[in-house]
Amino acid sequence: MQGSLGEKIGEGAFSEAYAWAPGQVVKLFKAGVSHLLGRHEVRMIRAVHAAGVPVPAVLGEVTLDGRFGIVLERLDGPTLRHLSRTGAVTFEQAGAIIAALAMSLHKTSPPPELPSMRAYMESELRHDGGKVPKHVATDILTLIDRLSTGGGLCHCDLSPGNVIMTAEGPKLVDWTFAMRGPAALDLGFLHVILSELGPEIADNPERPRATNAAAQSEYARLAGMSLAELTAAMEPYLPIVRTFVVLGNVVPALREQLIQRIEAGLRAKD
Repeated sequence: MQGSLGEKIGEGAFSEAYAWAPGQVVKLFKAGVSHLLGRHEVRMIRAVHAAGVPVPAVLGEVTLDGRFGIVLERLDGPTLRHLSRTGAVTFEQAGAIIAALAMSLHKTSPPPELPSMRAYMESELRHDGGKVPKHVATDILTLIDRLSTGGGLCHCDLSPGNVIMTAEGPKLVDWTFAMRGPAALDLGFLHVILSELGPEIADNPERPRATNAAAQSEYARLAGMSLAELTAAMEPYLPIVRTFVVLGNVVPALREQLIQRIEAGLRAKD
């Protein structure tokens, strides 16, 4: 596609975002990241866009110096994380925005292209490079088989950094880990990202925790259930969520902490 790398707009664990052409950005995956991951995300974004989810449109694909890139519609606006960090929105407001987005997603019929939680986990464990101990991998698959796998649309990275506040409303980016599963799985990702991972890197560790608490409380209200009921529904999926996180790009020290929590959670299920 016609375009060239402009200013760097953002960076995640697996990719960087750059200005590309007028009204366009390119999400360029980092060196060493499999092109399969990028092509999976292209399929996910196109599928959820067709389903009416507020996401940027995919405009094309490129390869630059061996790195796979997705050319996307440029979304004008700050991230929800930026607005929360600057105080432009409160923790409660940020949580309410995330909860409303989550509820909208969970009411959307998932596209058939989305892999199931079981299929996604099995594939990731098959190529984990030894990140997850074998006994943990076996127990996690057994746990998934015991739980309701659901069939809903799950983003699985509903963090404020992935919400762009545009003039048309909030829009969701970063669909690398989208899958079919129960709402409790998505809420479990939100909890682990904001309450366990977020405080480790945030300038104010209280911000991600408070945002998560507000989001979970508002989601429970929207779902017509108590917060205690929602927490109980989410709890069995936390070892699964933590395993997905371990399979991602986390520092070794944090990986060890997560594995210990996974093993403790699995023991509690026995």
